[in-house]
Amino acid sequence: MTKSVLAVGAHIGDMDLTAGPTLAKLVLEGASATIVALTPGERGHPRMTPSEYKKQKIAEGEAFAAAIGADFMVLDHSDGFLADSDDVALELATIIRDKQPDTLIAHWKHSIHRDHEHASSLVERARFLAGLPSDPEIDGMEGAVGKLAALPRHGVRSILHAENWEDMEGFQPSMYVPIPDEAFYLWVSAIRHQAFARGETYGFRYIDYYTALMTTRGCLAGYPRACAFHTNPTPEITKLAGP
Repeated sequence: MTKSVLAVGAHIGDMDLTAGPTLAKLVLEGASATIVALTPGERGHPRMTPSEYKKQKIAEGEAFAAAIGADFMVLDHSDGFLADSDDVALELATIIRDKQPDTLIAHWKHSIHRDHEHASSLVERARFLAGLPSDPEIDGMEGAVGKLAALPRHGVRSILHAENWEDMEGFQPSMYVPIPDEAFYLWVSAIRHQAFARGETYGFRYIDYYTALMTTRGCLAGYPRACAFHTNPTPEITKLAGP
């Protein structure tokens, strides 16, 4: 049972599209959900300046999260230049300690978009840092390390990698999450307010694509709709014995 989930995307909209239906389902079932965007995604509009689009993206991210009942956070890193560094991982680890999720949702590790690959790596590193013991005598209480040390350590049970059309190299589903009608229509109602999802930036019909993908995955899972995730399987325990 998932009581709290933290979905981390490289840009505003990444987790809204790929994990949004699952987050809506979990919130409807009583879980708490938080969407974290590591950058606003401000360079993703061909006709607006990054500063103009940044304001729009943040407003869209806030509105989406509110519509599905999730919390929303955006870090102020630069779209297209997201660094895979301990400084960013420490920021994210502090959020993990604060929110204490039992499940993380992240990008798959391979992508045509470097920000996505870095975001995936940052989630793994942040999970590790959030679970490490802190010692003020060794670590100090200043800066990002100090902020992390001020919160109790927290171990995250599992990481799910969401299915994203930009992150498909080597992605193989290992889990299907059925999406009930109420969660699906809640997601549709929320995501249609994001300009890029409607295809108004570069013309890609994101909402149509992910709706069709949910139907396809649902066919394979035996449900009307489902979202696919990859998770590293836990080794099976068996009592190997001779005759």
